[in-house]
Amino acid sequence: MINLQELNVFIEAALAQNFSVAARRLYLSQPAVSLRISNLEKQFGLELFRRNGRSIQLSAAGQVLLPLAQEAMRHVKQIEETMGSLKGVLIGELAIACSTTIGKYVLPRLVAGFRRRHPEVRVTVNTMSRRAAIDWLQAGRAAMAVVSARLDHVAELEYQDFLEDEIILIAPADHPWADGRTVAPSDLLNVPFILREPTASSYEVLLEGLNQHGLDIGRLRVALTLTNAEAIEMSVEAGIGVAFISRMAAERGLALGRIVRVPVAEMSLARRIYMVRNTRHTITPLGQAFWSFVLAEEHEELRQLSDAMQAQAGAAVP
Repeated sequence: MINLQELNVFIEAALAQNFSVAARRLYLSQPAVSLRISNLEKQFGLELFRRNGRSIQLSAAGQVLLPLAQEAMRHVKQIEETMGSLKGVLIGELAIACSTTIGKYVLPRLVAGFRRRHPEVRVTVNTMSRRAAIDWLQAGRAAMAVVSARLDHVAELEYQDFLEDEIILIAPADHPWADGRTVAPSDLLNVPFILREPTASSYEVLLEGLNQHGLDIGRLRVALTLTNAEAIEMSVEAGIGVAFISRMAAERGLALGRIVRVPVAEMSLARRIYMVRNTRHTITPLGQAFWSFVLAEEHEELRQLSDAMQAQAGAAVP
């Protein structure tokens, strides 16, 4: 009889290609991971990994086992959740992959509202790049993903509009632009800037917005490049420069009066955020319940978030 815990350890080790990383993800010791893998190999009479010092790679047998093991664990979760639903109780664990901004500023509110209805549910929010989030979804490591771009050429991915995230220009509270003025797009070339990395969706949105006004992003006076919207907001507070970031990420600084929103004439930047799921994988009762909960038209948590940001926007623009 296959031990499900050992099978789950194998999956994590195969995806991480490292026993130590798998151990951290599973809250186990590295020897405990090695023992469970060894037990599986003895049971099958096959080597599942090729070991070369600390480096591991899936063997031919391991490559065959991985998709079968992932599908088996999905079915186990479906059984547990379905039997629980027969008692009128939603149970289980839900993994969500998402971009960093959405993970920090939106999903915690939604998860809190969902768990008030279903306290037996455990939700894990894994923040990562957009590409990694889709990879997790396709590999079955996440039941759904929240991302800021569509991959329409991948047929098995089902997208639903989630929300619209506005990208705004912020400046320190003592900046000359903090007097309520509206700046021209050409003015952006005359101040120090803090930018996201080129693979970030907010960078792509800014690039398109500048192009519409005949401006090259390479002409910006870039003082600092950061890979985290929170770090950018704090750098603006410190007076290093101005920046375009998600209005969600700017929420705290705006509320405390440490930064201000600066309107840019004829430049309105926004990005669509999508909920995504993989139609090739079985949708569990828990996954379906959370999907329906998030996409409900009258959603208290999202409405509160939208109202708070609208109030800040009104306060920032005289």
